[in-house]
Amino acid sequence: METTILSNQQFKVSDWSGGTTTELFIFPPNASYQERNFVFRLSTALVEIEKSTFTSLPGVTRKIMILDGEIRIDHQNHYAKNLRKFDVDTFEGDWKTTSVGRCTDFNLMTTEKIKVDLTAVVIEENQRLDYQVESGWNWVFIYLYSGQINIHLDHDFFTLNSGILLVISNEVSCSLQIKGVKKSELVFSKIKR
Repeated sequence: METTILSNQQFKVSDWSGGTTTELFIFPPNASYQERNFVFRLSTALVEIEKSTFTSLPGVTRKIMILDGEIRIDHQNHYAKNLRKFDVDTFEGDWKTTSVGRCTDFNLMTTEKIKVDLTAVVIEENQRLDYQVESGWNWVFIYLYSGQINIHLDHDFFTLNSGILLVISNEVSCSLQIKGVKKSELVFSKIKR
């Protein structure tokens, strides 16, 4: 098992038609979003315009979680629904997708048929959380959207501030003890290839 902490200095920020996007992690490491040669990619996006059209991404399955704000997402000829804070929607990248509303969202994109799990957890100040990762996951990502937390992982101790991504990789099976230094919002992404 390996752990890596990534922060703003390592993230790639780029503009898109509706705002900005921040690439938090891409696998394999030499992959490129522009070339669509990734197996999976984690990113956040700031949607700054009221109506936006999603980039067409054939061959990509997308999971989107709202971190702030609210949107109505419309997948033409499929379905439409409202997404509020921490709601998740899963859809295919070649669907014609538009949205109305401004938000900050978290994206998990995959190009292979791999198992993924995306959940959010809110921890209050001084609250403790035991988080068990069952064996079989290849990666666990903890993105601290807001707040500050302490994490005990086996013999390691980490303090994470907002905007930090903790990457746990290589056949993960572990128990995390998480304590809120401040009220904190975390996004857990698990990937099994």
